[in-house]
Amino acid sequence: MTLPEVQNAIAEKKICVLIPTYNNEKTLKRVIDGVLEYTENIIVVNDGSTDSTKEILSQYPQINVISLPENRGKGNGLKIGFRKAKKLGYNYAITIDSDGQHYPDDIPVFVEALLNENEDVLLIGNRNMSQDGIPKKSSFGNRFSNFWFWFETGIKLEDTQSGYRLYPLHRIPKKYFTPKFEFEIEIIVRTAWRHVPVKNVPIKVLYDPAERVSHFRPFKDFTRISILNTILVTITLLYIIPRNFVNNFKKKSFKRFIKEDVLESDGTNRNKAFSIALGVFIGLSPFWGFQTLLVISLAVLFKLNKVLAFVASNVSLPPFIPFIIAASLFLGSPFVSGNSDIFSQELNFDLVKNNLLQYVIGSMILASTASVISGIATFLFLNRVSPEIS
Repeated sequence: MTLPEVQNAIAEKKICVLIPTYNNEKTLKRVIDGVLEYTENIIVVNDGSTDSTKEILSQYPQINVISLPENRGKGNGLKIGFRKAKKLGYNYAITIDSDGQHYPDDIPVFVEALLNENEDVLLIGNRNMSQDGIPKKSSFGNRFSNFWFWFETGIKLEDTQSGYRLYPLHRIPKKYFTPKFEFEIEIIVRTAWRHVPVKNVPIKVLYDPAERVSHFRPFKDFTRISILNTILVTITLLYIIPRNFVNNFKKKSFKRFIKEDVLESDGTNRNKAFSIALGVFIGLSPFWGFQTLLVISLAVLFKLNKVLAFVASNVSLPPFIPFIIAASLFLGSPFVSGNSDIFSQELNFDLVKNNLLQYVIGSMILASTASVISGIATFLFLNRVSPEIS
């Protein structure tokens, strides 16, 4: 795209550029000057900077500046910037870091990618973390984040941590729970949960230790991110996956839903065998009260046959429960020391604790063994009655 085409697209699509900044006096001016080549639709959130940021911003009367009295975190700055952008009538916001690692001349990449979409989309810059000069801790953190984003949304991306992004302002959540670096994970996961496509676009990146000022605190921020991912995974398993399953049922005809989402008749024998194995494992495991929810959620997550997994999980139907408990206690007894006689007339805490531990250990052994056996048996049976053509 030519420069006039980019400028016209920014105006027509009502795109602004949002720059959160905190003590980046060495690079801030260069970033703003680079963005001004494409647009004056700029919002800078000065997050309580104590250096010369205020003086630098005073040189740009044509842009919107929000000055916060004290540093509250990048996530808080972005939230305030988003609210301001919507108030000013913008539909999209391109966020760019002020530490100099992002190149303003990549703005056309986001604009062109947006123009090629037929719907709102959240775009994240892909920094190619395998290139020379990328710190190893940044590369590892990105792979870690990519995995959990996939687990929580089913979307595979190469870069989920880049702050160079384009947000559809009217499709992102209105309220958030995190104020710092972890906010950028929360917003992309929760936006994906709203059925907004999240995609990567290629960008350049510069890591210059002489200029770049990072405010990431490895221990504290990694802990906050881990806690957030734990919460998001829990919500994914207990709400998002069941919700999507129900929504698919509502959108499709009953016949199509049964064929595509339930029977999955085109699934491989290996897939069906794994589905049976999963169902047997969950059915025999000590997850009473949550077995149906777990087996459906995991089957959807790992793209297994939901009906086969659910049917197999009913191995723990009431008539079989006494036998399952007895087998679990028997298998767990060698691993528990002390009195675990379930027929003892004296009931005490140690006895209850031993019996419970004995049952949990034994049930996991039983579940694992039965799962492997049932999976292998199912695979061999299906290959015999319905061999797959390679």
